[in-house]
Amino acid sequence: MKVTKKELDKAHIELTIEVPDERFKEALDKVFKEQKGKINIPGFRKGHAPKAIVERHFGKDVFYGEAAEALVYPCFIEVLKEDESIKAIGQPEFDIEQLELDKPFIFTVVTAIKQDINLGQYKGIELKKVDETVTEAEVEAYLKHIQDTTAVIENIQDENEEVKTGDIVVFDFVGEKDGVQFEGGTAEDYELTIGSNTFIEGFEAGMIGMKLNERRDLNLTFPTEYHVKDLAGADVVFHVTLNEIKRKELAEIDDEFAKDVSEFETLEAYKEDIKKDLAKQKAEHAQRQYRQQLAEKATADSDVIAPKSLVAQEAQNYLKETEMNLQEQGIELEEYLKLTGTALEDVKKQCELRAEKTIAQQLVLEAIAEKENLVVTDEEIEAEIDKMAEHYKMEKEQIRQVLTIQGHIEGMKHNLLTEKAIDLLLKEAKIG
Repeated sequence: MKVTKKELDKAHIELTIEVPDERFKEALDKVFKEQKGKINIPGFRKGHAPKAIVERHFGKDVFYGEAAEALVYPCFIEVLKEDESIKAIGQPEFDIEQLELDKPFIFTVVTAIKQDINLGQYKGIELKKVDETVTEAEVEAYLKHIQDTTAVIENIQDENEEVKTGDIVVFDFVGEKDGVQFEGGTAEDYELTIGSNTFIEGFEAGMIGMKLNERRDLNLTFPTEYHVKDLAGADVVFHVTLNEIKRKELAEIDDEFAKDVSEFETLEAYKEDIKKDLAKQKAEHAQRQYRQQLAEKATADSDVIAPKSLVAQEAQNYLKETEMNLQEQGIELEEYLKLTGTALEDVKKQCELRAEKTIAQQLVLEAIAEKENLVVTDEEIEAEIDKMAEHYKMEKEQIRQVLTIQGHIEGMKHNLLTEKAIDLLLKEAKIG
């Protein structure tokens, strides 16, 4: 095979690969033998028509596309084996240049390559110290959160009782604009906490003072920046009927409360434990912030290029992750786009930007690991598999089998290696 190399930039190369016509003919014959059993031509038993008859019936180029498809990747791999200077990464892009009988089969491959990254400063990076102090106000806020989540909810039966802030109300509503109901403005037995600011301004305040089975009209105006264009800045009326009032009965925050919600006998002991837990959370959060900032600063001080193919693949992963997160909340992506007035292209762009940042950081951390001769040992891989087995309550060999089948062992090594690089940056950082 004849190969011509063209460097597109430091992260991409284009290969023009010329395959002898004899090899292309062999590929055509192979495709014909694989496909002939499916071919039905009048006058011949199914699968028994000669190749010449098939070509006359369907055209000489009937198998060209499949033959080309069967050749491009194997030929590309052969080129990589023969020329070790081409360090391809990611998914290549193929394009056919010449596909004719009795002529060489010519195609191009654009692939990302391992690039030489000029690393800037990655040791001694200065970081501003994150405040890890736990305040009394934070402890009190945590206590109030526990008080709220453990509250007993009472269903109000007294028809003279009025809705007040903090109540959970169940109601029907019909929204109208210019006397016509608008899409998304109608619901039955809708549950809402008054004061949660879930609805547009004035809605929840307008329900305060309502009594059971009362009907009230709320004349409101949608925000000018509202995501549904037809409603942005529009004057509307909501016809509201109150069905239920639920009210939380909050326990006193005292020693008895501490006994009920924790293993401690006194409130002070419980507060000390909360303080320790919050301090641990803040310390972990600070470490995550430091590590993220170090990766960002080291990347910004390098000349790395995030290859397009790797970015595209990672962006697709992020889009799938977004869809899964929404589905866990009971929302489909299309519904989310409609509710928020967001275009799919905008979501994809955000995923692409995030992917570009991630890939660039990964490549820089790999380069740092290589420069610092960092390696991941077999013992470290085993320790990671042990952790996973414990976490998922599975046998270690089952975990290893799953990882091997799915090809995730190399990914695990890669993650551990980049973590080691970050550990080095953190150890050398100047935090103050």
